[in-house]
Amino acid sequence: MDILIVGGGIGGLTLALNLHACKMPWRIRVCEAVPAFRPLGVGINLLPHAMREMTRLGLKEAIRRVAVEPQEFAYFTHHGQFILSEPCGLRAGYDVPHFSIHRGDLHAVLHDAFVERLGRDKLFLDHRCVGVAQSADRATAHFVDHDGNGLPPHDADIVIACDGIHSAIRKQFYPDEGLPVFHGINLWRGVTRAPPFLTGGSITRIGGLFTTNKLLFYPIRNDIDEHGNQLINWSVEVVTDTHDAVDWHKSGRLEDFFPIFKDWRFDWLDAAGLLQSADFILTYPMVDRDPIGQWTFGRVTLLGDAAHPMYPRGGNGGAQAIIDATTITELLRSGDDPVSALKTYEARRIAPTGRIVLENRTAPPDLIIDTVERLTGGKRFERLEDVISADELKAISDNYKRVAGWDVASVGRRSN
Repeated sequence: MDILIVGGGIGGLTLALNLHACKMPWRIRVCEAVPAFRPLGVGINLLPHAMREMTRLGLKEAIRRVAVEPQEFAYFTHHGQFILSEPCGLRAGYDVPHFSIHRGDLHAVLHDAFVERLGRDKLFLDHRCVGVAQSADRATAHFVDHDGNGLPPHDADIVIACDGIHSAIRKQFYPDEGLPVFHGINLWRGVTRAPPFLTGGSITRIGGLFTTNKLLFYPIRNDIDEHGNQLINWSVEVVTDTHDAVDWHKSGRLEDFFPIFKDWRFDWLDAAGLLQSADFILTYPMVDRDPIGQWTFGRVTLLGDAAHPMYPRGGNGGAQAIIDATTITELLRSGDDPVSALKTYEARRIAPTGRIVLENRTAPPDLIIDTVERLTGGKRFERLEDVISADELKAISDNYKRVAGWDVASVGRRSN
């Protein structure tokens, strides 16, 4: 079988590695739009449901070498008052770890594994897909280079579109869908070199959108210099009516959001200082798309952000693409008809990913903070237990894990 993957991001490379691991006589190619891979972006969390699949691919130790294994999720009000701490990964009883990693480092791990296992000649860079055609027995993807010059088409038995939120293949099947949906929140992201804070492995959320705006901090590289500093990933969410282009790599400006957070300096973390000391700042609107009812069209299907773009919350953007890749691979390996396998993949994945898209809009993990801020009216509390019980907080957290598919029961429990 001849399989063409359009897009060499996390989803596309993970899919290629999964297919190769089957040791079937398949021809696997990846076509990627960028002329050269560069270590772009900021942090990403590989929660246990994602690391389960990375472990199966034999990538756990390569990821461990360039990542941070977090110890806890920590939640605070915008006053810096502690709400909740929950253990992460192995500490929480999962049978696989949880890693926080620079997106560029993760992409490098996947790229290096692809080149080693499949060969550099199976990766076609500077190939931007502009559309796909198909007959009863073949599908043909058409490409241009970065200057818009036409390139030779690629034929295959099936084409899997991993070409992101701006997917040309999705647009072909949904020509009237329009732009990604903006819901009134803009995101700024960056990285800062700083000493460890709290446990040195804390995924820390501060503030909620109910009364103020919110911050997220977590380390993604350890011991980056002789002083033992970490590379701290951070993101800022601000309620606003305006937003910039939907471009993960667009530069942002400190002055556009810092006045809101200039006084967020706590005895346990100088949040404002970390924002001011950033190596760089990127800006991105919080956008997604409404769930759709069909991903598979004959010999062509959608995967990852091309199928179900979602808010970058709860560690699920990349994770769900990784799980998509595993699902497609299992179905192709177990059946003789690839077209039927793609339809079954759609049937299995379209409902759960649709639920996560909607949950990320209304009830992400940050709902823990929003709930406390709403109950207190945004004021300081004397005793948290007078505001909300520990069981109620845990219920909010557990509900998101179940919807997203990374509760311990779904992922797997440690045997010791």
